[in-house]
Amino acid sequence: NASFFNVLKKEVLENKKPILGICLGMQLLTKSSDEGVEKGLGWIDAQTVKFSITKEQYSIPHMGWNKTNPKNTNTLFKDLNENRFYFVHSYHVICNDSKNILATTFYSKLFVSAICRDNIYGVQFHPEKSHKFGMQLLKNFGQM
Repeated sequence: NASFFNVLKKEVLENKKPILGICLGMQLLTKSSDEGVEKGLGWIDAQTVKFSITKEQYSIPHMGWNKTNPKNTNTLFKDLNENRFYFVHSYHVICNDSKNILATTFYSKLFVSAICRDNIYGVQFHPEKSHKFGMQLLKNFGQM
């Protein structure tokens, strides 16, 4: 719906309201996805690509608990004594600008698990399914 997109664009890009894309929501923040032909929002200079797994011990979708490696002490990850989150996904994001990478995770290879640009945040994992770690992350986001 064009009117919804226009309101969202105005609030996020002009009024600088924080937004958090979760899983597919993170992928929608990118320019494009291997999953279809429609463009993404393009708010993060990145593409969403399907996992290419070559090691037998890893399967797609990537499903289960995994650790993230925050790049810095961004406020989204503050007060977390451990960065463990629950993932369910077959696609991951490749950022064209490394300054948009907020965290990485290893699953067969290192991939981007959190992104940001200004007030725009995305996480590949599911904080709502990630017990106390996810609750802290959502609390951090709510305080922005």
